[in-house]
Amino acid sequence: MQIFYTVKEIQNYLSQHATKSVGFVATMGALHQAHISLIDISKEENELTICSIFVNPKQFNKKEDLEKYPRNTPADLEKLKTGGCDVVFIPSVTEMYPQKVEKNFDFGTLSEVMEAEHRPGHFNGVAIVIERFFEILKPTRAYFGEKDYQQLAVIKALAKQINSPTKIVGCPIFREENGLAMSSRNERLSSVEKEQASIISKALKYVCEHKHKSVSELKSHFLKEMSEHKNFDPEYFEIADELTLEPIINWGHADKYIAFTAVNVSGVRLIDNMTIIN
Repeated sequence: MQIFYTVKEIQNYLSQHATKSVGFVATMGALHQAHISLIDISKEENELTICSIFVNPKQFNKKEDLEKYPRNTPADLEKLKTGGCDVVFIPSVTEMYPQKVEKNFDFGTLSEVMEAEHRPGHFNGVAIVIERFFEILKPTRAYFGEKDYQQLAVIKALAKQINSPTKIVGCPIFREENGLAMSSRNERLSSVEKEQASIISKALKYVCEHKHKSVSELKSHFLKEMSEHKNFDPEYFEIADELTLEPIINWGHADKYIAFTAVNVSGVRLIDNMTIIN
């Protein structure tokens, strides 16, 4: 496994493998099995797989979240080595942003609702870093988990806006045995809190299985489930159109909808979603 810390080093390496297809997995470290599942998919579809470890300051709208973000590069590298990753790119902030970057992307509704509403500037920061990675690495394909479904939609829109030849591949949510969506933030939960947090996915599953009920009834049910735990603080629950991510009030004629939520569990912000087949 090759490890690079500068843009010059990794670009020199890639120039020696210019004929190979390249799969890219962008991470902020604190790796878990869901990240490794993306590596596995990339390895099946490409001759070379690159994983980045970079905690991007531009996508944090709260300084304390940036500071609290878990970092353990030695453990991450061990997981990537075991997972068969070919190349790891660990740039510094100055390597990624040698000059001040002040871009403002417009993704319409995708960057206005749900996560965007509660995390101002977050998706703009994501777009900035992904554009930069694509510029440096020029990957054939890039892999993103569907747990961050709204982020995935934004990245697909970004690829169109910048005319990127990179194919954006969405990969299924990887879950713990109890149903909790795997996330780096789960590390900040105790074992008891992790078990409690599994209620989020159970409540989402209930919504998906009871689409004969009205949207407002399902919202009420979900929020009632969350309210039964004093350490749960739901930020939002929405059922949205699969394509536009526009939250709905009543069922329409779309083939699919997605139930989205963000819930703070003991101060740890967890997001999840599930697809509702109409």
